[in-house]
Amino acid sequence: MSPSGGGRDADGGARSIAEAVARRSYGKLVALLAMRTRDVAAAEDALSDAFAAALADWPERGCPANPEAWLMTVARRRAIDGARHRRVGDEVVNQLAILADEIDEREAGALPDRRLALLFACTHPALEAAIRTPLMLQVVLGLEAETIASAFLMSPAAMSKRLVRAKNKIREAGIPFSVPEHEELPGRLAAVLEAVYAVYAEGWTDPMGGDAGRRDLTGEALFLAQLLVELLPEEPETLGLFALMLYAQARCDARRNAAGDYVPLSAQDPATWNAPMIDAADALLRRANALNAIGRFQLEAALQSAHVHRCRTHCANWDEIVQLYDALLTIAASPVVAVNRALALAERDGPAAALDALEPYADDPRLADYQPYWAARADLLARAGATAQALRAYDLAIGLERDPAVRRFLQGKRIEVSSASR
Repeated sequence: MSPSGGGRDADGGARSIAEAVARRSYGKLVALLAMRTRDVAAAEDALSDAFAAALADWPERGCPANPEAWLMTVARRRAIDGARHRRVGDEVVNQLAILADEIDEREAGALPDRRLALLFACTHPALEAAIRTPLMLQVVLGLEAETIASAFLMSPAAMSKRLVRAKNKIREAGIPFSVPEHEELPGRLAAVLEAVYAVYAEGWTDPMGGDAGRRDLTGEALFLAQLLVELLPEEPETLGLFALMLYAQARCDARRNAAGDYVPLSAQDPATWNAPMIDAADALLRRANALNAIGRFQLEAALQSAHVHRCRTHCANWDEIVQLYDALLTIAASPVVAVNRALALAERDGPAAALDALEPYADDPRLADYQPYWAARADLLARAGATAQALRAYDLAIGLERDPAVRRFLQGKRIEVSSASR
């Protein structure tokens, strides 16, 4: 491109392009820089320097025809200089130099995409399970530790320390930047998909965008899920995860009315849902089903599809939904699935059957602080006529709920139950 001139317009244009490249290619560039040395922190530092150089250079000289290649050239030079400065050894410098030669050959075209390998490195079994999702957010998407800490209810200092330890572990343990062999892929892929879904779930809990730390996480998660589908187009669980997230996202705006009050699924107007997004989810689910390898995320997507069909057609399909939950419990049993199955069972067989189904989980510590369990239990008890127990369950659900709109909704339900018993 020709130079765009000085001043604010040039600065703004360069910054916009740099931000777009960062959004599209941050993880791609980190993966390329770190794939030989496995020093993620050094790769991030070098790339940060390269972006700073771009913001200084591009307004004056114009943006390069291939911004990715420009950034990679600067970053790998900084990485080599940094390795020499830190005196980390000839081997690392040589590996970086070899990488530089390889990249030079490709700079006229597209750089190779190693983000999938980076995702697997971030979710390697050698790393603590709790740090895999935050690490993926920072290394693949470039989110700041402060943003990640806010999303995961942790202090920025504590999150930074844990991220640094994880990156050191990758380097010191020699965790490979590679996609597992076909026979190992299902087990390892599950951790990657869980991490992406955890990102989406964090963003989903802040539908109004009031928490800056979680505001953009749904978009980041959808970006990652789409990336996984592009990189693994024949993996049914990858397709299932993306479909599941699109079904949920299609209803996002309908979860609040104009006053900001919570609207449950049963009260939402399907006409307000994002129809093209639902169509895309349907297509992904059909692609996954055609591969004949059922998994957890496909079943969860199928459940979302069934709910969409019921709400759109007003035709009860609770037997189908219970059967899907039965299948999900068989392959991915958890108290959370049991709670959701019980709610479906209540619609088919009544609240007493649902409460009986939940009885084995009454003392499960995993449900002690799980707000949806207490909200579900409160509703089922109220419908069964156990008013005093229902009110106590509502009190627990209200106390555990972080979202003010949902809290107001639960308080309203509690008032209804209390008033009806007088």
